[in-house]
Amino acid sequence: MRGKQLIIATLSGFLVLGTGFTANAKAKKADNRSTVVNVAFKVSNETDLTNYVYDTVDPNSANYHKYLSPSEFAQKFGQSDSYISSFKSYLNRYHLRTYTYPGNLSLKIRGTKANVNKAFKAKYVKEKGHESKTTYKLPGKLSKQVVAVIGVYAPNPKTKKAAKKTPAKKKAAKKAAYIPSILKSADVPVSDNKPNTNVTGNAFSKKYGALKFADRYQLNNLYDNGLEGQGQRIGIISDSIVHNQDLKIYWAQNGIHDNPNRIHRIYTIDNRKAMQKESKIGGTIPKTEAALDVESASSVAPKADIDIYSGYSNNNLTSLPSAYYTSFMQAISNDLDHQISTSYSPAIESLGGWDDHSATLANYNHALNLMFEQAATEGITVFQASGDSGPYAMGGLKEQHSFSTSPYQVIVGGTTLPYTQKIHHKTITVTKERALGDIDHPSEPFFGGFYEILKGIFHGSGGGFSALNPTPRYQQGIPGVNTFRAITLLNYRPQTHLYTINPHPKILTGTHTGRNLPDVSGNADKQTGYATYFSSDMSTGSDSKGKPILKKYWLIGGGTSYTSPQMAAANAIMNSGRTTSIGFWNSQIYKFAQQTDTPFNPLNDANNNNNLFYTGQPGTLYNQATGLGTINFDKLYQDFNNQDASQ
Repeated sequence: MRGKQLIIATLSGFLVLGTGFTANAKAKKADNRSTVVNVAFKVSNETDLTNYVYDTVDPNSANYHKYLSPSEFAQKFGQSDSYISSFKSYLNRYHLRTYTYPGNLSLKIRGTKANVNKAFKAKYVKEKGHESKTTYKLPGKLSKQVVAVIGVYAPNPKTKKAAKKTPAKKKAAKKAAYIPSILKSADVPVSDNKPNTNVTGNAFSKKYGALKFADRYQLNNLYDNGLEGQGQRIGIISDSIVHNQDLKIYWAQNGIHDNPNRIHRIYTIDNRKAMQKESKIGGTIPKTEAALDVESASSVAPKADIDIYSGYSNNNLTSLPSAYYTSFMQAISNDLDHQISTSYSPAIESLGGWDDHSATLANYNHALNLMFEQAATEGITVFQASGDSGPYAMGGLKEQHSFSTSPYQVIVGGTTLPYTQKIHHKTITVTKERALGDIDHPSEPFFGGFYEILKGIFHGSGGGFSALNPTPRYQQGIPGVNTFRAITLLNYRPQTHLYTINPHPKILTGTHTGRNLPDVSGNADKQTGYATYFSSDMSTGSDSKGKPILKKYWLIGGGTSYTSPQMAAANAIMNSGRTTSIGFWNSQIYKFAQQTDTPFNPLNDANNNNNLFYTGQPGTLYNQATGLGTINFDKLYQDFNNQDASQ
């Protein structure tokens, strides 16, 4: 627990959900707890903005590679300075501090909850069978340009009755029944194996690290040409912290002679002092996620700087959707990182768990899309992990996704590399790279910390169709898009919120609409995964000053959490050999996929190639298990350069 927040996290597209703030109904005094709220604005002309995004990567357009600075974005598409000034003046009357993100796309607001509720005329609304929500009201001249208000929580005006004591046995039974539904999205893809740390340098890296990724996906030619990410910065959107000592140990094991000076920490909610106040910040799983993100990116691009935008709040200052938006908006408006990766997201398209009461899912999704369009106009490529639960972010029969499905992000799925292993007295053989969809290894407890009942959770690459975003123009007409082939491998058990293997799976085919995902894929199986070193939140004692000595771990992990920062690092490698940044990938890569000499390896086999539901589609360029497939980065780099030359 984080105070009254509930955490659900995965290495797969690190999903973190929460109940948000719970007001003390009995308190009669003003709520003087601090909070952070974001107000997302409309743009001056959304159609023009979308067209400009596509124009920046169209060699036939006069706006090709004419990227905008945040101030130029503000002039061309953002809200006017006078409107922003009026909004800030209004909020200042309520003693709220405001910060305008460069680009004039949104405001960040800090103040007490009481003053925020007064400024937004917030009201608590309880709906039967649903989470409470907060309505708000702004002056008409201000409200007309608002897309979403994110992070406002009005207090519950009703006093709750004292809860009856629950007998210990019933409480334990209730907890055991509830844990599976929570942890369905919290499964950590960790192999039973540990890395062999007697192997060091290139040998270790080829088996467990950056060179394994580089060898598999043809980055080596770029390395040979001296491209290592120099002059580039990679943004990592996280909700935890990374220890420098962990990074040093990881780099040394991989033969990387480095120091932490190229790692920069930007705290977007709490300040550095608050973030480091407790040794258990974020818990073991978020800290593992943060470590693997930074280790993966920094080792694949060993000469790039890493900017960690940490939105974790030790004091529950805001909702998780607000923290996610805050960190991304900070990174994008800073305009330092030409590639940004994240492996966590609010539960934007999953059943239940939405953590912001004042923003609807539709409005929040709209705000994200505008923010990611600003990124594209600045020449920034954004990568998002797709998740590791197949098309089922949480237990249920209906397809659902725990991450942003914005068409302006590169959504990264997962694969399994060929291997043969004897696991639990059973020999498993994978003969070719395929979509990640592992029904042979139900989840095991993570460090013995979770329950054996987790063994009804299976790993699969996140993929399918967005319920919030329509099919983008770059996907339209691509063979395999909006058609699907699937296999019913699993049966859902509502009583336990877990899955069992279907002894009689059926093949389904059909059509669907919406933004298809993922876009690309890479190795993400825990059985063929990567090494990570990190400090857990468990201590082994105290030092001479009374500070806890954290337990250290090496592990072999999997999940699209590894693949997304690796892709961002590969983008930094390519950008380090160019005069202009690559920018918005998606409009370009779907065009390249249709070439005879494509840089993609489409994993379109129908058999033994699924993400727990969707399979490959023979003869197509796209499928919802792996997207366009895996990447030959040598060819992709040449395609980007050839496109420049053809202008």
